[in-house]
Amino acid sequence: MKFTFSSFLIIISCLVARAQLPEGFVNMLNEIPSIKVELRYYSSNNFVGKKIDGYNSNQIILTKQATDALKIIQNKLEKKHLSLKIYDGYRPQQAVNYFWNWAKNVHDTLMKAQYYPNVQKKNLFKEQYIASKSRHSSGSTIDVTLVDILTNKELDMGSPFDFFGESSWVNYAGLTQKQKENRGLLQLIMKNHGFSNYPKEWWHFTLVNEPFKGVQFDFLIE
Repeated sequence: MKFTFSSFLIIISCLVARAQLPEGFVNMLNEIPSIKVELRYYSSNNFVGKKIDGYNSNQIILTKQATDALKIIQNKLEKKHLSLKIYDGYRPQQAVNYFWNWAKNVHDTLMKAQYYPNVQKKNLFKEQYIASKSRHSSGSTIDVTLVDILTNKELDMGSPFDFFGESSWVNYAGLTQKQKENRGLLQLIMKNHGFSNYPKEWWHFTLVNEPFKGVQFDFLIE
């Protein structure tokens, strides 16, 4: 096949178009390259056990406002030899739909032992672990933990990310003193810089003054 200069320009134009984001959104790693990223729904290491629809790249997409706040937090943490580690940011509505449909199939319990050992899958809706809408789809909500930069290990928060159970509640009583301190540090620095926490998920934070509150976007993560 003959490769011409005009075909080269077409390819470049397609790549640029693919990389474009809606106005107000940025690729977080372009703004804060030192932040750790492990986009769980881009892999099979999640409560479903499969890569989720809408996640085509290990990139964290967020609103500019949320990213600016995280940049300040990351700079302060680095002085303590710590870093943020992001598990999820903007979540396409099609991914939320995927979770909803997955939860309806009570026979698919591939990851139950790891992520929801004490919860019957049929109760995931009733106990509000799965919903038809997510704050993540508005672009200013993140799932996050802390990492020791010197060891590259996550701080012990007392439960894994996305664990469905009371041990993931922020004020769970069965934590060690160190686990309480680690959660407290994450809570304090996030809340001091404009984020609010969901009490049943120690990792889940939303920018208080989010610019697209109530809007569910559905563009792909690429």
